[in-house]
Amino acid sequence: MISENFMGWENPGSALITGSSSGIGAEFARQLAQQGFDLILVARRKGKLDALSKTLQEKYSINVEVLVADLSKISDNEQVISRINEINNLDILINNAGFGILDNFLQIERMKHVEMINVHFTSPVMLCHATIPGMTKRKRGVIINTSSIFAINKDSSIIMYTATKSAVAIFSELLKVKVKGTGIYIQALCPGFTYSEFHDTDTMSGFQRDWYQPEQWMKAEEVVSLSLDAVKSKSVIFIPGERNKESGMINRKKNLSKYLNCEWL
Repeated sequence: MISENFMGWENPGSALITGSSSGIGAEFARQLAQQGFDLILVARRKGKLDALSKTLQEKYSINVEVLVADLSKISDNEQVISRINEINNLDILINNAGFGILDNFLQIERMKHVEMINVHFTSPVMLCHATIPGMTKRKRGVIINTSSIFAINKDSSIIMYTATKSAVAIFSELLKVKVKGTGIYIQALCPGFTYSEFHDTDTMSGFQRDWYQPEQWMKAEEVVSLSLDAVKSKSVIFIPGERNKESGMINRKKNLSKYLNCEWL
């Protein structure tokens, strides 16, 4: 059953979601499908994308397209852009692809750092650049860039993850200034620990969910629902969950205090 979409738009168009094979990305796909949006699902794992596509098409009678792409590669981003240029009703872009690495900065292969930069930051920049002209022409659109609570709570143990997700948040804030008055809404979604396959990958080998208390974790369904509800809010930065918000506010004040005291010199 189709429900009213979160923007209250008539004739909902298409939504392109990267990192949509599992976790937050897959949940964005489910909730937007329920709201009547056609989908373009982008990720590396074709089997997972095909399974999700089949389920959503059968359940909601929408159109779902699968694009297999590795967004650490510029060429694959260019292929996604080629498809974006062909879509005349792209209402939503969700840059959600991402990964973590559980290792120290110098122990990680140099090209892995480059791949993380490309997936977390280069890809959102490229896809936003390709998407905004069409949204501006139609005077409506939503762009959600998945950042992280670590963009607020800086963590030197995960240097590149923190740095790239911080870049996404800053980019989103500045982008909103540039699209003011165009009808385009921008959000930097900054979730905390979320139940998903994110922590089950080879690069996160050794991670234990019980390192953190159960109340520190959220379900992807809740993260996505809160994100969509907050798209029209004044703040670009959105931290889902009261515990995450409290932590984020405390650390933003601490970071600001450090800069004002010139501790970074």
